[in-house]
Amino acid sequence: MAEIVLVHGMAQEQETADSLEQTWLPALAGGIRTAGYGDLADRIWRNHHSEGTIDVRMAAYGDLFTTPDAQGSDDGLDALDPEKLTLAESLAAEWLNRAAGRADHPDHEIAVRELGFLDPAHEAMGIKEEAVRSMINAATQLPWFGLRAMAVAELLKRPLRQVTAYMTDQALHDEIQSRVLAHVGPETKVIVGHSLGSVVAYEVAAQQLTNRLPLLLTIGSPLGLRSIIYDRLQPRPPEYPSGTRRWVNIADRNDLVAAEPNLTGLFERNRPADAILESGWTVKNGAKPHQGEYYLGKREVGKPIAETLNS
Repeated sequence: MAEIVLVHGMAQEQETADSLEQTWLPALAGGIRTAGYGDLADRIWRNHHSEGTIDVRMAAYGDLFTTPDAQGSDDGLDALDPEKLTLAESLAAEWLNRAAGRADHPDHEIAVRELGFLDPAHEAMGIKEEAVRSMINAATQLPWFGLRAMAVAELLKRPLRQVTAYMTDQALHDEIQSRVLAHVGPETKVIVGHSLGSVVAYEVAAQQLTNRLPLLLTIGSPLGLRSIIYDRLQPRPPEYPSGTRRWVNIADRNDLVAAEPNLTGLFERNRPADAILESGWTVKNGAKPHQGEYYLGKREVGKPIAETLNS
């Protein structure tokens, strides 16, 4: 069982727990070092093979999306039934409209242009599926992951499928959560969830833990997307994960996935009097606002983790 459990986000199906740890652990150590806790940073990365190391494990589940019968596999959007395709459209529309609605967003002009290309007559003519695909294809034009052209189109469609599959396929949902729980025990002090992994981490903390968790840390999280994610969370209605002493949520203002960085008003239900929810913190991740490692390297992430490890 690990002291820190990491839960990755979307589009990591070609990565393993080992390969992800090779990139996430030095970033995590860097954020803790930047926050002023060099001794803890060394125990996570530089001296992580020595006595006194802090055990950090990645709960990897990307391989579940590579099997041909998986709903989130790379079979194209044709693999989604109409209900799931509509959910994927809602996600695409949220990202596209959020970028278009902010004049200072780096993708603003592209988003406005793509929205202008959409044909509102599709739905009026009863061609709902064509309208859905038009919205998704428009969203793929955003340089969302710092990529361009066909690369971003394929990279965006994979996350759409994977989020949809996690939210609608109960067997897949439960298997992903079991990958997290395999690393969680009485020794666990911190669970860090990025992107879709923050949704997984929240649901695990809210429903599955038998020991109190000192810190839940969510980064680049879509938990604030009301009708798309929030209203589909388990438990319903969503509530504060009562077994968690402190929950910190951090977002980059230009991260389209973290559509609502302030989660305070959404998760106050059943919050214990001694529990803390700190949300709305912002960081700047530069050209890749959703990048997990960029989040981990910030002092805003390193400080609460270090404080928890030292408590």
